[in-house]
Amino acid sequence: MKNKRQFSVHERASQLKRVTSRLFDVVIIGGGVTGAGIALDAISRGLSVCLIEKNDFASGTSNKSTKLIHGGLRYLKQLEIGLVRESGRERAIVHKLAPHLVVPEKMLLPLYEGGTYGKLMTAIGLKVYDFLADVSGNDRRKMLSVSETIEQEPLLKKEGLQGGGYYAEYRTDDARLTIELLKKAHVLGAEVLNYCEVVSFGYTEEGNMDTAHCLDHITNEKLMISARFFVSATGPWSDVIKQLDTSKKEKTLQLSKGVHIVIPRDKLLLRQAIYFDVDDGRMIFAIPRGKVTYIGTTDTVYTASLKRIVITRKDVKYLIDAVNRMFPLAELTIRDVISSWAGIRPLVYEAGKTPSELSRKDEIFISKTGLVSIAGGKLTGYRKMAERIMNTLFSIDDSIGNRATKGALTDEIPLTNYPLQSREEVVLYRMQLKERLASLGVEDEYICWYLVSTYGKQADKILEKITHFNNEEVIEKLIRAELWYGVHHEMVVTLSDFFVRRTGYLYFEIEKIKTFRTVVASDLQNYLGFDIAEMAHQHQVLDQLLTDATTFYETE
Repeated sequence: MKNKRQFSVHERASQLKRVTSRLFDVVIIGGGVTGAGIALDAISRGLSVCLIEKNDFASGTSNKSTKLIHGGLRYLKQLEIGLVRESGRERAIVHKLAPHLVVPEKMLLPLYEGGTYGKLMTAIGLKVYDFLADVSGNDRRKMLSVSETIEQEPLLKKEGLQGGGYYAEYRTDDARLTIELLKKAHVLGAEVLNYCEVVSFGYTEEGNMDTAHCLDHITNEKLMISARFFVSATGPWSDVIKQLDTSKKEKTLQLSKGVHIVIPRDKLLLRQAIYFDVDDGRMIFAIPRGKVTYIGTTDTVYTASLKRIVITRKDVKYLIDAVNRMFPLAELTIRDVISSWAGIRPLVYEAGKTPSELSRKDEIFISKTGLVSIAGGKLTGYRKMAERIMNTLFSIDDSIGNRATKGALTDEIPLTNYPLQSREEVVLYRMQLKERLASLGVEDEYICWYLVSTYGKQADKILEKITHFNNEEVIEKLIRAELWYGVHHEMVVTLSDFFVRRTGYLYFEIEKIKTFRTVVASDLQNYLGFDIAEMAHQHQVLDQLLTDATTFYETE
């Protein structure tokens, strides 16, 4: 029997009928991690939920972070104790919910004379950090001597080194986290639409917002969605939505651009992730991931267009110079960069402060028409941001609060339908998958690591599909099976959805796009029935993304 709630564009027609024929408790605008978290929280409490995103899910900031679920050590220096406590405890919860996707990453913090962190203050700070974040076991911090620090990472510069701090962060894939949240919300009954844009709002005679007038970019249909509450979780686009509501009276956000560059792993053979000083007083990460190492991030005021965010040569030079100073033998040049990404952080504006000085706390705004907007915040805090939104809605309308479960349930809801329960289960499953791949002729351990860290046990469905493709090399079959899974289970609509947001190939295995683009495009066209003009447009969009990931401009 066909699944009536398949998370696929194949169900678009019936889904559009459903969203236009009922009154929702909550309509969420924005399909990044914040919106996804709100959708899951609301639907799990028993409310009716619709989420709409004008592009693809996680196509904005939620695909372009440093990809860490971290406790925010630097916020301790800024004395944001509450933020450190919340972030540290939240990362433990998210790791429990998706241990294949949120994984421990040992972090080395080298300490230098005159650096951001002194040895004594680091020892105290990391101990406080462990306490606030409720860190236990092997994840607790260790202080290292000079010789121990060099042994841990021989590539570090020796001059001025005073020792190191060794502690745990958690690495993730931000776009994958977002898509799993949305898939789970959908399973529980939420209506979730990508490529559906709000173009205006409707109001009651009393001036309260009651409808969103939308354009579905897939069918070109205009539709009207009704709700008791509308929540804008659009990140950098929050002020744009407020302008549609005519509720933007003054500056709310200060946008900050963060750039990351990707280099081949053999260009900087780090033994673990490093968090290190830059000459201007900031700190950046260098994080090994599979076949590459990525480095970031910058933190500069951004005032250019949100339609296309490019990386400048100045951005790249900043990061390369920082790496070469910290790792003198690296001798990186701009030619070593194989990919990159630039994201925009929606920081809450405070007069006179630089982006690095602004708080990463989230803030909620309520317009006179009832539009609820949330801005600021961090990837790590998506669950608590959702909880604060729900509390805000309940405080406005007792009736909706009376129908919903009072406390958040999302700390106990696994993020996949076939959850792995612990680190140990992840390791065991990876061993099993390795044997299955070997039986298919795949000996590359990286592929096994990629499948598990990307899909968890959902990788089973991909491997099962491989047998449906004939006469190709096994790696090509695997890519085709991934696309099939993406189209039928993860709302993939375009080439960019697949190559960028669902797989991360644009950033971490860019050569696969060049190798498998043609067969992926052919399969996508067959699955979704696109005409030649639509496919030409999709290739054009992907070409632009490839260019922007590998080209560095003189100006923004």
